[in-house]
Amino acid sequence: MIFLDTSVLVAIAQADHVHHVSSLKLWNGSARKETAVSAHTLAEFYSSVTSMPPGIRLSGRNAMLALEAFLVRISPVALTANEYVETLKACATAGLTGGTIYDALHVACARKANAEWIYTWNVRHFQRVAPDLAEKILAP
Repeated sequence: MIFLDTSVLVAIAQADHVHHVSSLKLWNGSARKETAVSAHTLAEFYSSVTSMPPGIRLSGRNAMLALEAFLVRISPVALTANEYVETLKACATAGLTGGTIYDALHVACARKANAEWIYTWNVRHFQRVAPDLAEKILAP
């Protein structure tokens, strides 16, 4: 099982994105239903691609078409309320604040999915949240 961060899906969906080619190569090489994302990634993806600058922004309809195409091959992973609280506690203990919590939630989903590899374009952020997984956190 591999885990993809929102940043990878955004790059796949945007043909002009600087990381499109390497992200698409990873996507094309991934096995059907052997790829996980956090359930929150669905909302982050929609928000990201529908709020980009004109010219690269997707309409809500096209963002949903992209998500529906992704959902044929990915398994969204959701956290329970207790898993959210445990992740927040771990962040508080580690002194992690602000938007870092979202990376921590993604990592918690990757752990829950038993992901062998975590792919993101925010490698340092994810490694900061999960230093024990540093060697498994990669850019596509």
